Amino acid sequence: MTVQSSRQGPAEPAELRRVHLIGIGGAGMSGIARILLARGAAVAGSDIRDSRAVLALRALGARVAVGHDAANLDLLDSPTVVVSSAIRDSNPELAAARAGGLTVLHRSQALAALMAGHRVACIAGTHGKTSTTSMLTVALQHSGLDPSFAIGGDLTEAGSGAHHGSGDVFVAEADESDSSFLAFTPAVAVVTNVEADHLDHHGTEEAYVAVFDEFVERIAPGGVLIACADDPGAAALADRASAAGVRVRRYGVSPAADVRIASYRPIDHGGLAVVEFAGEQVEPRVVEPGVVEPMVVELRVAVPGEHMACNAVAALVAGVELGGNVPGLLDGLASFGGVRRRFEFKGNAGGVRVYDDYAHHPTEVDATLRAARAVAGDGRLLVAFQPHLYSRTRLFAAEFGQALGLADKVVVLDVYGAREDPEPGVSGALVADAVPLAPSSVHYEPTWSIVPSRLADLARPGDLVLTMGAGDITVLAGELVAELDRRAAAEAPA
Repeated sequence: MTVQSSRQGPAEPAELRRVHLIGIGGAGMSGIARILLARGAAVAGSDIRDSRAVLALRALGARVAVGHDAANLDLLDSPTVVVSSAIRDSNPELAAARAGGLTVLHRSQALAALMAGHRVACIAGTHGKTSTTSMLTVALQHSGLDPSFAIGGDLTEAGSGAHHGSGDVFVAEADESDSSFLAFTPAVAVVTNVEADHLDHHGTEEAYVAVFDEFVERIAPGGVLIACADDPGAAALADRASAAGVRVRRYGVSPAADVRIASYRPIDHGGLAVVEFAGEQVEPRVVEPGVVEPMVVELRVAVPGEHMACNAVAALVAGVELGGNVPGLLDGLASFGGVRRRFEFKGNAGGVRVYDDYAHHPTEVDATLRAARAVAGDGRLLVAFQPHLYSRTRLFAAEFGQALGLADKVVVLDVYGAREDPEPGVSGALVADAVPLAPSSVHYEPTWSIVPSRLADLARPGDLVLTMGAGDITVLAGELVAELDRRAAAEAPA
């Protein structure tokens, strides 16, 4: 759903002096709260449960209630209320705020106001937004800049997904799922890919594609679109933008890219890409008068998968556009340790390596499993997948099944509905039935709590187990490590 705010456009500064955030513990909302607190605002909010994010915000001075109740609005005097699209109209705090005439803002409007006075870089796309935004942030930091940032995940180095920096750059993950990225006016816009998703909001693939064109129209005069030349949707968007007079830079493996990955090979847990700058060159090498060679750099990435190297190239190009120096940017990208829930290592127990990942679209599942296969080496690859949203499961069950077929053993959980109500006939069984493996290698497990035990039964030393999905399956990764530890201890000699 799309929350209707009580005003249009970004917030005024006075409206962000006392702010109540409904769902304050969410990745996007907690980030806004952190920046507001750093800027001296009085911040309150509520969430359905305590969490690490909520505890951190309380330590920073926020007043946070557990549970949603109209009385929570009294934590501050006449606050501006900020909500995300995940908050339903029936929420008692939202209903009370509207009835009381309080200003209600969508999360994107509040974030747009926090960007005021900064050079804004927005990273959008169906997949890879969080990783690319995080890479750009770390790269800029190593380049001597201190950007403000708001990311939909926590950097492993910083432990947070948001920061109020001292520099004039603001880096933000731009969410297309509910069209909220149309609130921003970026100087640098990155689009990693455009592939049908979030049709529960957009309705059709054509409408989904069209909202990216609207996003490009939001680029500030003199700004630039950085688009992946390998993705058909992003490449077509770049062509339309260029025809409309927008400056465009393309990256990727494709010969159409002016910042091109000439080669890539896995090394250790990450990879090494050789990157050539052509077109608008950075420090080109003059071979002789009138003859110029493109700059060639080696880009090391500490996270696995060629798709991650491609994200890193996008961050490198954006960093150059924002004034970062190339050696510093490369150093930052090489040191980037990842984002929580993006192929995050959770532990090694009984000789079994356990990772957790946020992938929740077939293309993401495919890319992550290909990277995981390389990390697994001679071991088997086991995956526990939790479908996210009934509408997405119904639309893409066959594609999910095909992608999961890259694993050796698959456990499919039931659907994590999030903001949606159940749909008759739509369950994780649709995905499990579509996996092209032998029936003995595919398990549909609708009982959430049984999954760690089931995975421990299937795993053996040398295997890599990956829990995957955008829901609460992330909790099970830690429980699996504990279960494997318990079994290993029980089997050890006295």
